[in-house]
Amino acid sequence: MIDQIDLFAAAGAAEAAAGNFDVEAIPTSGSVPIPPGIYSDLDTLTRHCNNCQRCGLAAGRTNVVVSRGNPQAPIMIVGEGPGQQEDEQGLPFVGKSGQLLEKILAAVRLDTEQDVYICNVVKCRPPNNRTPVADETAACKGYLLEQIRLVDPKIILLTGATAMKGLTGEKRGITKIRGQWIEWEGRLCMPILHPAYLLRNPSRDKGSPKWLMWQDIQTVKAKLDEIKAAQ
Repeated sequence: MIDQIDLFAAAGAAEAAAGNFDVEAIPTSGSVPIPPGIYSDLDTLTRHCNNCQRCGLAAGRTNVVVSRGNPQAPIMIVGEGPGQQEDEQGLPFVGKSGQLLEKILAAVRLDTEQDVYICNVVKCRPPNNRTPVADETAACKGYLLEQIRLVDPKIILLTGATAMKGLTGEKRGITKIRGQWIEWEGRLCMPILHPAYLLRNPSRDKGSPKWLMWQDIQTVKAKLDEIKAAQ
């Protein structure tokens, strides 16, 4: 079965390159791969996400949660998946975690409307906010890869272990790798702690999750300033 799926994916990519792939067929089933480079713009991708039935999460959603922020932003923030408030509003990171994220970004003068583009590994809310399973992240990964290609960020921040593993396949714990620059597909990425984890650990003492996040976000801002200066 794995070989068949791989061959199907290769065939789909070839058809896409030739301009013969039926874009409208992509969201109908998780068995239909999303070829790289298939979307010409984020609006088409968003429309497909809104009609997507690629995995079982579609049955329980109120809204598909695709993104918010600036589509030309230098920083992309990738989360795990929508929670209840995100599902209700159709926007990522709008609950308590999102409010904390905005405060963290504002502390280093990063604006969520200008400097960042925010999305998730999965676009539909898992039941009871559970962690997405492998089949769900796999069904949605093509959308995420296309978002990365179309936004073309300078820096990708991976919030939490699920985002880190979902994109890069990295299996090390988030506390072991957070704050470290890693290269993925020629792009500069940094795993960081998820804001929800910070909410569960309110201490600001040295070495605490909030203290570590402060170090990491300052490092990110410094790197962004360095990139901009070199342009």
